Amino acid sequence: MADRSLRGTGLGAKSFEDESSIEFAPRQEIGFDCPAGHHFSRVFAEGAELPTSWECPRCGRLSKRSDGVEMVLKEEKPARTHWDMLLERRSIAELEDLLAERLDLLRSKHSA
Repeated sequence: MADRSLRGTGLGAKSFEDESSIEFAPRQEIGFDCPAGHHFSRVFAEGAELPTSWECPRCGRLSKRSDGVEMVLKEEKPARTHWDMLLERRSIAELEDLLAERLDLLRSKHSA
């Protein structure tokens, strides 16, 4: 049974169509330079929005484009804390009232 393995083609979707009649979408190749000295390139569609940076496939560092386009840093929102989210739902006066309520409840349980 082992000598009857599938031969000739691999499993999966493989096309045996001739590529001569296929017209590929226009593409462009963009080079990237890693701070560690690695150079690599990626292919993008002609109309695609091109990234200003890409992760180096060898060392994982953030690499800049070779054509001199500067990296654009996104504006980062400050992290919202639990306190910020609480203040979105309640005012300071409401929070003081709730705190007083809970303290009274705790004190009444403790004295009993």
